[in-house]
Parts: sequence; C-alpha cells; structure tokens
Amino acid sequence: MQHVVLERWSRGSSFLHRRDARVKILALLVFLIAVATTGANFELAGICYLAMLVAGVAAGRLPMAGVLRRAAVVLPFSLTFAAVSWLAGEPRRAVLLLEKSYLSAWATLLLVATTPLPQLLRGLETLGAPGFLLMVAQFLYRYLFVIVDQAHRMRLAALCRGGGFAAAARAVGTLFVRSHERAESIHRAMISRGFQGSFRLLSQPRFGLADTVFVCFASGPPVAAALLARISA
Repeated sequence: MQHVVLERWSRGSSFLHRRDARVKILALLVFLIAVATTGANFELAGICYLAMLVAGVAAGRLPMAGVLRRAAVVLPFSLTFAAVSWLAGEPRRAVLLLEKSYLSAWATLLLVATTPLPQLLRGLETLGAPGFLLMVAQFLYRYLFVIVDQAHRMRLAALCRGGGFAAAARAVGTLFVRSHERAESIHRAMISRGFQGSFRLLSQPRFGLADTVFVCFASGPPVAAALLARISA
C-alpha cells in the first residue's frame, strides 16, 4: 500500500507541492550528484544534506516518521553491498554506502511525495526522458491500484464467507486473472474515449519566478557542501 500513501501525500498544497515538477527534478539531480561525489569529510557535508532534507519534509508538510520509515526501504539492498565492503576491509566505504543510499532514497521520496505522478512524468518528458518508458511507468503505477482494489474485494468476499484473508491470499492466481480482466476493460474504455498514447493534464504547468528562486536556493547548499568538503580534505 506504499503507492496509496504516496498518492495521498502528493495531493497536498504546501510550498513544495506548488513548485513546478521540472525544478524539483533538477534540484534532486543536483542533490544526488553532490551526495554521490562527496568523498572525504562526508560527515561534515552530510550534516548539510540532512538539514536540507529535514527542511524539505517540513516545507512539504509531510509526516517525518512516515518519510523516515519509507526511505529505509533501500537499506536491505544497501546492507548487502555494505557488508561486502566491510568484509573486504573497507569499513569506511561500507558506512558511506549506507549513508549515501539512505540520503538519496530520502531525497527521491521527497520528490515523489510532493509531486503528483502525472506532473512528475510530464516534467520528465519535458526534460527529455524517453516517452515509452514514461508511459510504461504510468500504466504500471495506475494498475497497481487495480490490483489493490481487487485484493480488497477478495478479502471482503472471504470475510463474508466466514474465512480470513489467508484464504484469499492463497488465490493469488485468481487475483491477477481478475485484475487483468479489469485492466483490459479499463484499456478498452480508454480507447473508446479517444486515448492516443499520451495522458493530458487538466492544467498545464507554469514556470514562474518562485520556481526559479526555488531551484537556485535548493541547488546552492548541496553544491557548496560538496565543494567545501573537497577543499577541506
């Protein structure tokens, strides 16, 4: 249900939510590059990165505990590579890998949690991302809701028959068959309504002065922190 929570968060009305998706994507890229290229004195620069992320969560009016918990989803994968580095006699690299992966996941989550998916994909398309991949991402994300809705229906049916969710969980094949049927009906409905391979936004994004100021202030601190860390090394 992670995507349901993120969808609800992305529909907010905070300062970050009102910013153009393109400037948030650019700010994220600058942040990720700064984090990835910071080597020596990362502990000092990491304080700046952490402060920026905390400020971003506050500006987006997001629950801090929920953001921290969901950003930690990357840690099981990072721990595997960190363990390899640790066993290879490089404990510092292992710690840096965990820190950088968590900060990067946090920053990416902040973008997704403050930008509705249609606006995010349109921003990526404007910046030159492949249209086919964006279309696949759009359909994949939306059809997750179809699967979740169908699973909820099966759970209710199992409860009405006196069973539990475990009985419905065993019918995974049935779940995906029914979800596929619903997806086919949704696709036919889209075609009948004139769908031509692209989604249209109800309102076109506008790049204003506030967006320019935002991208400047959001990109400056991580670049400065990375440079200071390199100079003081």
